[in-house]
Amino acid sequence: MSGGSNMFMYSLSVLQPSAVTQAILGSFSGKKQQEIVVAQGSRLCLLRPDAAQGKVHEVLTHDVFGIIRSMASFRLAGSSIDYIIVGTDSGRITILEYQPNVNKFNRLHLETFGKSGVRRVIPGQYLACDPKGRACLIASVEKNKLVYVLNRNAQAELTISSALEAHRPHCLVFALVALDVGYDNPVFAALEVDYGESDQDPTGIAFEETEKMLVYYELDLGLNHVVRKWADPVDRTASILFQVPGGADGPSGVLICAEDCIYYRHVGRRASRVPIPRRRGVTEDPNRKRVIVAGVMHKMRGAFFFLLQTEDGDLFKVTLDYEDDTGVNRIRIKYFDTVPVASSLCILKSGFLFVASEAGNHQFYQFEKLGDDDEEIEFNSDDFSPEPTEKYLPTYFSPRAAENLSLVDSMHSMNPLIDCKVANLSDDDAPQIYTLCGSGPRSTFRILKHGLETTEIVSSELPGVPSAVWTTKLTSEDEYDAYIVLSFTNGTLVLSIGETVEEVTDTGFLSSAPTLAVQQLGEDGLLQVHPKGIRHIRADRRVNEWPAPQHRSIVAATTNSRQVAVALSSGEIVYFEMDADGQLAEYEEKKEMTGTVTCLSLGDVPEGRLRSSFLAVGCDDSTVRILSLEPDSTLESKSVQALTSAPSALCIMSMPDSASEISKSTTLYLHIGLYSGVYLRTVLDTVTGELTDTRTRFLGPKPVKISQVVVQGQPSVLALSSRPWLGYNDHRGQYMLTPLTYPALEWGWTFSSEQCPEGMVGIQGQNLRIFAIEKLTDNLQQETIPLTYTPRKFVKHPEAPIFYTIEADAHTLSPETKKTLTENSNGTNGDKQQLPTEEFGYPRGDGHWASCISVVDPIGKQVLQKIELTENEAACSVCVASFPSQDDQSFLVVGTGKDIVMSPRRSTCGYIHVYRFLEDGKGLEFVHKTKTDEPPLAMLGFQGRLLVGTGKTLKIYDLGMRQLLRKAQAEVVTNLIVGLQTQGSRIIVSDVQESITYCVYKYQDNRIIPFVDDMLARWTTATFMLDYETVAGGDKFGNFWIVRCPKKVSDESDEDPAGGHLLHERSYLQGTPNRLELMAHFYTQDIPTSVQKAQLVAGGRESIVWTGLQGSLGLMVPFVSREDVDFFQNLEQHMRTEDSPLAGRDHLIYRGYYVPVKGVIDGDLCERFSLLSRDKKAMIAAELDRSVREVERKIADMRSRVAY
Repeated sequence: MSGGSNMFMYSLSVLQPSAVTQAILGSFSGKKQQEIVVAQGSRLCLLRPDAAQGKVHEVLTHDVFGIIRSMASFRLAGSSIDYIIVGTDSGRITILEYQPNVNKFNRLHLETFGKSGVRRVIPGQYLACDPKGRACLIASVEKNKLVYVLNRNAQAELTISSALEAHRPHCLVFALVALDVGYDNPVFAALEVDYGESDQDPTGIAFEETEKMLVYYELDLGLNHVVRKWADPVDRTASILFQVPGGADGPSGVLICAEDCIYYRHVGRRASRVPIPRRRGVTEDPNRKRVIVAGVMHKMRGAFFFLLQTEDGDLFKVTLDYEDDTGVNRIRIKYFDTVPVASSLCILKSGFLFVASEAGNHQFYQFEKLGDDDEEIEFNSDDFSPEPTEKYLPTYFSPRAAENLSLVDSMHSMNPLIDCKVANLSDDDAPQIYTLCGSGPRSTFRILKHGLETTEIVSSELPGVPSAVWTTKLTSEDEYDAYIVLSFTNGTLVLSIGETVEEVTDTGFLSSAPTLAVQQLGEDGLLQVHPKGIRHIRADRRVNEWPAPQHRSIVAATTNSRQVAVALSSGEIVYFEMDADGQLAEYEEKKEMTGTVTCLSLGDVPEGRLRSSFLAVGCDDSTVRILSLEPDSTLESKSVQALTSAPSALCIMSMPDSASEISKSTTLYLHIGLYSGVYLRTVLDTVTGELTDTRTRFLGPKPVKISQVVVQGQPSVLALSSRPWLGYNDHRGQYMLTPLTYPALEWGWTFSSEQCPEGMVGIQGQNLRIFAIEKLTDNLQQETIPLTYTPRKFVKHPEAPIFYTIEADAHTLSPETKKTLTENSNGTNGDKQQLPTEEFGYPRGDGHWASCISVVDPIGKQVLQKIELTENEAACSVCVASFPSQDDQSFLVVGTGKDIVMSPRRSTCGYIHVYRFLEDGKGLEFVHKTKTDEPPLAMLGFQGRLLVGTGKTLKIYDLGMRQLLRKAQAEVVTNLIVGLQTQGSRIIVSDVQESITYCVYKYQDNRIIPFVDDMLARWTTATFMLDYETVAGGDKFGNFWIVRCPKKVSDESDEDPAGGHLLHERSYLQGTPNRLELMAHFYTQDIPTSVQKAQLVAGGRESIVWTGLQGSLGLMVPFVSREDVDFFQNLEQHMRTEDSPLAGRDHLIYRGYYVPVKGVIDGDLCERFSLLSRDKKAMIAAELDRSVREVERKIADMRSRVAY
């Protein structure tokens, strides 16, 4: 990293990208079940489908710090485990195995074959594995193909040969697949075009005559080389290949999918073709040809079928009729169902279909039936000539609601994430994140809140308002709880847990007094602590009572299965321990405390021990004392911890710990809750009783209560303040504290019954609530509001909690065109039935646009108003501007373009629509519209006027009665204005490909003068002014950058009121007179779509929040001290060498893909520290002069201070 930067940021991921580029299927853990591995951005993610529940669980996510280009799974003959081959931008081929016992990917082989980066001639784009696991072929887009032979050695370990070359110059590859040839020599099929002749021919005739070929490459295992075995011309529009089963399972060969047709081809066999059926319907264009975009082949016993998907999302079932000696006689195709357009489809043996959607949530379907016996029309290849050039009649089908598939689970995906705003509109303690996601009819407005999802099991009203609740078993052997004990101010109520929950009275519990603690004691006893004494109930219902001393009552109590400690109102502590015959024996001395005791905690008895060694005592003098309970030093003080306020709750418990130096990986912690709403977690030394490594977190304004619960088999902490929080260890072994999306509880306790083995019971007002937490992986909860078309941008109302989105879809019929078509058609071209657009999409039409403006209420979760745009206009920008001429009233301004064509960019004209807000922004009323020469792609309210960027011109408008009035204009950029930001008189203008330009508006001369621009041509996608001189932004190649205007230039631009010297300053290199300085640069591998400054957690620091197109949400956190920068720079350096990226990419080069990384430390790499082995951790920590625990604490603090 260059030493010149004096600004340092720490990059953190809050949400990883959710766009799946490829999904593969296999049994990677070696058990019988199938798993799915998906590539999401730079991450490999292992998903485990649960057939019983119909859900998909995320098991492992691994960031490979590289671009994953292709993946394939393979299995060596005779083994039961699948390996993963990954082709990335590292110029190396990687073979991984999944290790289920430690839940991680292990790299078996890393073979270098070329340069790094995504290049035309470097293999990695295409990857195919022989179905019998004997070889794999990795190919580039142009020229190069390499074959690796896979085998196993005498120790049964996987081996890989050196590469065998199958290069061919001037050759472009469009698709690649491995043939199923049984145990013959492995064969790979490719779709190729030789451009050698057309390259040399200036007339273009050779280009017209170029043929696309289907080419077979055979690996001769005996001679160990690759030959080009067979080549045959195919349809020029062919784009995708599918392997047809061979050997004993089928006829072998390939299916070739081209525009509007599917072909079967194989060497020495006759060819067949069948057209892809087109949709019937009044609004459908009967001449539009369909293309297959995804598909999957599935083998069953003695049969196989294909599911192929068109760009509309329609699935077709394709089967082949074949005979062993003559090959395939015909192809059959029929409509199956419609699902979202997928990047990958996977069929599981358990009868499920996984759809990795191109946009929106990924879907998990169950097969109801295979569509064999329905009424759907079947087309076959008998009626069509196999020659691509011959004419044929198109075939049609009518789409219908799903019959064969039923949706069982949907996985959240924010891809594509188009815009985002962070705001606190629901008055929570932390702000919410509002986003625009999705495309077409599956677009959504999503609200993200920090919290774990809870499932409510019971909510029932009680006769009064209880103060506390406990659950207890009857004997120590019981698996589930038997009683719920509720304490009221004047008594105690006991409920039994069974099929129903009902009151019981003969339990031996004292019902006339409130309860302070309940415990299952010893083998089969029960214990109740109430203000006047302790009641020990034996299994035969005998009751032993220990009365509190006269004139004193019990104020706090803590228990475990063998010990009891109570605090009296006089400040004395009485300690009891169970003796050999199950009686409670009182320790003869009472311990006097200096103040009133507010809370106590004993902790559970460790396994194989007779007692817990420590008692924690919290007093109102804001201290916690640790007392020893060992027989030779009973109730002696071991250590004291001073606190900022009086403790309200204590809990000693052991939890898993990734930083423990010894082999056993649990550590004893003391959790402390304070009356001020602060929660502390501190390590309790099991030998000395010292308290070390305290971590604090502010939970809310109410006193904190703490109880121990179990979630997913691991001990966790339920902390209650103004909202409930859960403390648990995440998959990296890091301790996380996350709020629950649940109402505030006054008291909580663990709950376990047959129906709900890992639940919690709590009190909310007069209600008893039982709930459970299903999964700990998602700590952001999403709520969705459906939108109509692909959202483009949105703005918030200046005061009210209302958002205004603009949406537009290209090549889509607008509602009025659809209406006209429906009215004009008198039943020709099919029926008039309207299918739901969320599943079937909108009818397409070239050159047509459908666009609307929506008023979204995020609190009521609904769209309040929708204004459809007419006359083929598409909304492209939106802002809220106030005009002094209208008493500073705010207006919504929407920029549109008429007849927009994306490439090459052109349009008839643009318009600026002005709308007035009605009833606090809940409605919009059209005022007028103004014509512009080009569509306004950027608009902004500016000093009581409106800034508009159309083409390369920046204009300033004021509001008139009939239209907007132009006041000033200037040509400030070279290509196209795509973004505007402003502070004071300074305007930051983003150009589509020439970075940003700072301009100043001189009011007296009514001029806009550009005075500083950038030296790099950045393709800007999002910008934000961090302060008056500094701008953060992102570009379409996935870079995040911060640039700053030199202080002297900045001051000069504001000094001269007329801007005379700025006008006459000499231009430098065809640009403005001055240049911006680069402060920070970082490659994120996702296109930033929004950048803003925000504070994500209550009481946290401000940081830069950016969102990426593939659904990422990331932070850039500024460092405060130079000491932290040095620490993390050193840590990052060590992590690069000790935990080098899985796929062989160099981390430093990866983060500096286009421009060397500057001023940014990669937090995602630093956070992998907790996953290293103990020895590596200790070694790195020693190099950094810290303990492992200190290093982990610093890493955890960086995240918890600003993010989740």
